[in-house]
Amino acid sequence: MSLSDLILVVEDEPRLSRLVADYLKAAGYDTRIIDNGLDVMPAVRERVPALVLLDLMLPGQDGLAVCRELRAHGDTPVIMLTARVEEVDRLIGLESGADDYICKPFSPREVVARVRTVLRRWRGGAPP
Repeated sequence: MSLSDLILVVEDEPRLSRLVADYLKAAGYDTRIIDNGLDVMPAVRERVPALVLLDLMLPGQDGLAVCRELRAHGDTPVIMLTARVEEVDRLIGLESGADDYICKPFSPREVVARVRTVLRRWRGGAPP
């Protein structure tokens, strides 16, 4: 892992965000929890993350708007973590720029595996 292996966990449910962050830390990633959509871009400008885990239903600014803003300013990988499970929601999430979409409830181990997979693809096959 390098200093750039920061994963932003953007989730307004404290227990869930801590659980995901703990699993990511155990896997060797640095994490930062953000609980409001309006705080994502300032955090990204402060330190560009390797990947953003992004809930859709956030206070301040919803995840779709955050994802579009992230895409307008760079190519940081985004995985959406959300309770919206309908096909149309998944399609909208992916079409708005998400690299993957995980429906709640989920296994934190699966989240870590998907983070590794997305980072490996994004880095051209190099192990994260």
